[in-house]
Amino acid sequence: MVRILVAEDDKALNRFVCSMLTQNGYEAVPCENGAEALSEFQSKQFDMVISDIMMPLVDGFALAREIRSTNKHIPILFMTALDDKPSQQRGFDAGVDDYVVKPFDADILLLRVRALLRRANIEQSRELVAGNLRMNKDEHTAYLNGEELPLTVREFDLLFQLLSYPKRTFTRARLMDEFWNYDSSATSRTVDVYMSKLREKTAACDGFEIVTVHGLGYKAVLK
Repeated sequence: MVRILVAEDDKALNRFVCSMLTQNGYEAVPCENGAEALSEFQSKQFDMVISDIMMPLVDGFALAREIRSTNKHIPILFMTALDDKPSQQRGFDAGVDDYVVKPFDADILLLRVRALLRRANIEQSRELVAGNLRMNKDEHTAYLNGEELPLTVREFDLLFQLLSYPKRTFTRARLMDEFWNYDSSATSRTVDVYMSKLREKTAACDGFEIVTVHGLGYKAVLK
């Protein structure tokens, strides 16, 4: 799965962008300032960076320069309210590949992301196989022993996320942020109910099991 670093100090916008990316099959890693983003970039592997310009501690220009000093090829996309020519020139000089100007349309942002990844020859995994279960992200379908498994959209997305990162623990809070977004009625108990349903529906799957990590959340463990 393609991993994208999202640096944006507006918490609501950060959640929105990360949620949109997650729903389209990407892994989004949120950071609320440039210093945090730089630390994440230096400690983990990323396929793309989306960054605001005006951020505390380290701004987007400095972040782009630091990233470019160690990685010449990773796509960098600025999303910013600074649409004047000098700011854009400064960004391109720092190594930015493209801009979206706030406020922006979510579909346009997604098109820019896909275009930059395509230019960089980075493809995301759209199909997963775990034992006798096969999932297709584009079709939003799951097949168990060749027969379609009835999953809701949210159940599919949750299971696809877990199986994309086997053995990685996803906290209830993170799952709520990514898959319930602004639904104020959702609680940690809501996550538990969905996981219980997924266990029931995938009971005949021989390639993995959904494991509860007590006090934290859930993970998928391949057999």
